[in-house]
Amino acid sequence: QVQLVESGGGLVQTGGSLRLSCAASGRTISRSPMAWFRQAPGKEREFVSGISWSGISTYYADSVKGRFTISRDNAKNTVYLQMNNLKPEDTAVYYCAADKSGPFDKGEWYENWGQGTQVTVSS
Repeated sequence: QVQLVESGGGLVQTGGSLRLSCAASGRTISRSPMAWFRQAPGKEREFVSGISWSGISTYYADSVKGRFTISRDNAKNTVYLQMNNLKPEDTAVYYCAADKSGPFDKGEWYENWGQGTQVTVSS
């Protein structure tokens, strides 16, 4: 079983930037596609971004395309989400996920989740 720990969340003003990290332990994630999801209060969890095990292929929700960048460092067993030009609607708890057995954008297909990190964007 892999343990995932997110960090890097916080409070930022509209237009600001944050970089989230997802550090894995327990085993390597170097062969695992990874993803970021988020959940805002009163809303369902939604897909944000995904990355193939090699890092060659990346995927984004339309709402974050052009503003967020997902990357990974397999040597560090870590996945990142660089978030630029943040908007109030990006406010949510952000989760990383590993070990999917289905489409990138469907949370129900992921076996392992982190505890989440809060991102709050003030207007």
